[in-house]
Amino acid sequence: MTNIAMIGVGAISGIYLENITRTFREIKLVGLCDLIPERAEAGVEKVRKMIEEGADAALPKIYKDMYEAFADPEVDLVLNITRPYEHFAVTKAALEAGKHVYSEKPLAVDMDEATELVKLAKEKGLSLGGAPDTFMGAGIQTCRKLIDDGFIGDVVGANVSMICHGHETWHPDPEFYYKRGGGPMMDMGPYYVTALVQLLGEATGVTALTKKSFDTRLITSAPHYGETVKVDVDTYLAGNILFSNGAIASIFTTFDVHYTNQARFEVYGTKGTLVVPDPNTFGGPILLYRPEDAASAPAVDPGYRKIVVDPYPGYKEVPLMFDYRVNSRALGLADMAKALETGRNWRANVEQQYHVLDILTSFEKASKSGKFYELTTTYHRSAPMQNNPMHGILD
Repeated sequence: MTNIAMIGVGAISGIYLENITRTFREIKLVGLCDLIPERAEAGVEKVRKMIEEGADAALPKIYKDMYEAFADPEVDLVLNITRPYEHFAVTKAALEAGKHVYSEKPLAVDMDEATELVKLAKEKGLSLGGAPDTFMGAGIQTCRKLIDDGFIGDVVGANVSMICHGHETWHPDPEFYYKRGGGPMMDMGPYYVTALVQLLGEATGVTALTKKSFDTRLITSAPHYGETVKVDVDTYLAGNILFSNGAIASIFTTFDVHYTNQARFEVYGTKGTLVVPDPNTFGGPILLYRPEDAASAPAVDPGYRKIVVDPYPGYKEVPLMFDYRVNSRALGLADMAKALETGRNWRANVEQQYHVLDILTSFEKASKSGKFYELTTTYHRSAPMQNNPMHGILD
């Protein structure tokens, strides 16, 4: 059993508390803390309620601050789910105190910070890992198997988009999305880029155009309704990623567009096309199209064919082949904990986080330079998931 200390009890903490308490049987939450004490108290009450409903768990303690948590000899692994621009300081302090760390995405807000963390962890002989872990779910894992097994042939490229009008209409504390470490690429991009490197492998460089469309944003969600946020980051980013295998992926992320279908993710191969589910989720659906499925289609210019509402006519849905189909955040944390016990590598490892951050932060650099920007990191895919007979137990 690996003991976890949670640092930060904000909006994302609820699903972590739920899954650590109810789902993953080889980790235990021993304590938590937040800069706002009421949030920590609410987290404990959430766990208390789950215990009263039958969850086999112990009530976590509340630390006065993160340093008390890091000094607790009972803690094996720190879960850092603070705001993005706080990730570096919290992770660094935990490592200096001799604790392994699993961090929410991103690893840090720039490569200088990330490099310092990677170096410190290596010097201390400690382990780093982190979100997103959605790629470990049934959806992306099934897509990885389909690609690896040759269902779409050799991968030619991909096209992915995350399109919305920002989080200020629903998030209780949206300001940080428009500050250092925020923006659509740093916030939502990790899901898409992590899925891309899991499916296509190592990337070598990027090109991009980026901009900030609005100088301010009006919050329409409670409790900050009516407040205005000054935008400090680019919120419209269009880029291309070159992979070591020669594939090219186009990626578009924005907080500036009124749109109804937020996620789009397609991978193109020499024998077909795969429609990947939203990489911010763990499940499906997955759609596969191969040319033989179009054998009966009329041989006319596609521009003259009748327009259909279904954007994917002729595609076949592929059943999910792996476990973890619903929101399973903390799956990567549980996998890392199991790896620390067994000595194997963990799937949401720091090499992946570091490579993904290199890609994310290179788009703006490429846009400013007007040139192809070469990445400085290397990457090797982690092992695929294994289907174990018991849900909540990792291999």
